Amino acid sequence: MGINLKKGQKIDLTKSSGEKLEKFCVEVSWGAIQKMVTVKEGGFLGFGGTSVQRKQNVDVDLDLGSIIIDKNGEWLDHVYSPEYNAFLRKNNLPIGQLNSRDNSLKHSGDDLGQGGGNDFKEVISVDLSRINSQANQIFFFLNIYLNTGQSYDFSDIPFAKIQMYEGTPSRKIKEFSTFDIVTNSDYNGKRAIIMGKLYRKNDTWKFDAIGDATDDQLFTQTIGKILKNYI
Repeated sequence: MGINLKKGQKIDLTKSSGEKLEKFCVEVSWGAIQKMVTVKEGGFLGFGGTSVQRKQNVDVDLDLGSIIIDKNGEWLDHVYSPEYNAFLRKNNLPIGQLNSRDNSLKHSGDDLGQGGGNDFKEVISVDLSRINSQANQIFFFLNIYLNTGQSYDFSDIPFAKIQMYEGTPSRKIKEFSTFDIVTNSDYNGKRAIIMGKLYRKNDTWKFDAIGDATDDQLFTQTIGKILKNYI
């Protein structure tokens, strides 16, 4: 069983054997929202019939991303969804990519959370043995993407949790830590979280569970807050 992370908690990336934990995954998993809607059954050409209530699934698109900061506090590299590249190019922002240039971070791809269910997830695989020697901090952040006409926040999602574990996106060897999002009232009404950061200290990587919620509508706004307030 992994550590139940709390906001502001710092942990060493060390296996039970004493070895450094260099290869692991950061995963967010979540379930669809179900809301009650009133529909009419029976009748003819829209007339008559009986009003009944049914559950309807709402697509929930959570986006997991990461940026790498160098020793001078500058943006070095990143992984986040390429799905938004048209918007990013239009606004002269770094386009999305699933692999960092040094292959230390690999994103599983954008899960759009469509069709209902409780098995949505996005994973960033981390290999610190490959990390650029200039890298000093690695931030992880989570955003809700809303389609036109949608309006919900973390308190509406039935479950959402963040895990760090040894293994691969398809095979968990050992859970290292977990963080439950929806049971934390700090995230009610919020649509973005600066989850935490890996940081290098005395040539050893450690993890800081930041856990700060924001009202950001776009993940680029969350990155802006990280660059301004957390470096």
